[in-house]
Amino acid sequence: MNQALYMPERWDSDVIKRQFPTLSRQFAGKPLVYLDCAATSLRPESVINEGCNFCRLHDGNPHRGMHALSFEATEVYESSREAVAKWLDAPSASSVVITRNATSAINLVAGGLRGELVAGDNIVLSRMEHHANLIPWQQLAAQTGATLRFIELSDDGQLNVNDLPRLIDERTRVVAVTHVSNVLGTINPVRLIARAARRVGALSLVDSAQAVGHMPVSFRELEVDYLVFSAHKCYGPAGLGFLIGKMDSLERLSPVEYGGDMIEYVSFEEATWAEIPQRFEAGTANSQAVAAFPESIRFIESLGTDAIRAHEMHILSYALEKLQAIDGLKILGPTSPRLRGGLVAFTDQYVPPHDMSTILDEYGVAVRAGHHCAQPLHRHLGIPASTRASFGVYTTTEDIDALIDAIQQARQLFTRKY
Repeated sequence: MNQALYMPERWDSDVIKRQFPTLSRQFAGKPLVYLDCAATSLRPESVINEGCNFCRLHDGNPHRGMHALSFEATEVYESSREAVAKWLDAPSASSVVITRNATSAINLVAGGLRGELVAGDNIVLSRMEHHANLIPWQQLAAQTGATLRFIELSDDGQLNVNDLPRLIDERTRVVAVTHVSNVLGTINPVRLIARAARRVGALSLVDSAQAVGHMPVSFRELEVDYLVFSAHKCYGPAGLGFLIGKMDSLERLSPVEYGGDMIEYVSFEEATWAEIPQRFEAGTANSQAVAAFPESIRFIESLGTDAIRAHEMHILSYALEKLQAIDGLKILGPTSPRLRGGLVAFTDQYVPPHDMSTILDEYGVAVRAGHHCAQPLHRHLGIPASTRASFGVYTTTEDIDALIDAIQQARQLFTRKY
């Protein structure tokens, strides 16, 4: 592979790394090599400081008081919503719903559509979905009598879109797919799938948790009804997610959580709901995280999503080349960097995934092992688990070299032991 093809211009890895305080740590006398960005990304100092500043200066409850702190907290809260809308090309700030995470956002949509499905309807997913975009639809199907259908995978881990006309029909009510698989790395043709759903009047949802912050994403260009993502996977705080929806599609959802701040009128016998998005935001929000997230957006925009994507493709191509050169190691998903997000999951014929992760950790290399909240996918692939290395703006080719060296050490330790 030609790594230079993917190398972004003017990318200073040393400057970027210094912005992430966690990367200054050492484990067992070795500098941390963090390759678990798909589970959660690290946070730059500016994001950490922004959250702390909110607590120091503006620590009121948004939308809840008639005093200065509450007014300030409300202004910060709503400006964050506006920043997300502008960043991801949402129809308006009102089309951005603030949630706890992407999982919560998907549950909001699935639960909110309960009244629209009946027995005989169907919901179309893919074989590569994260549990967060599988279980809510399983439950909705069980509650309504609808059935689940699945877009199958090709041998190289891509969706078989030729099956869409057969799977998506006049009884399809929802099509929900991942933007980038958290196991296979596959970048899916979301707009093509959304258009197939719209032709039969079905709603479409994309789980963009592994895409937002790692590549250019435009809600309008994807043409979906709903898009969800988590802040903590794109250099933001944990405990915060977003649902972006077309306004008419959001209007079709019933609230699934009830309580403070989501109502218009309440009596002892009944209640009516506030306007969108407030009707979907019951209870006190994680205001500190909401306040910090615009700084995550500013950080990403300072680098540029095109440059971030180019950097991840550069690292990905280097990693694929190095990993493919190891006999007995099998990479899951497409082998072309252009078809993948910035992660690689693999199996090794000598070292099981959990042993691999444990030994790599002893060399300061942090990866994830297991089914990655995609147990049915692993079962479909005929494997119980895999080892996953996932990349971010701070990942370097030297980090990949450390990964390869640690894999070789794991092989030597494991084969000597057994």
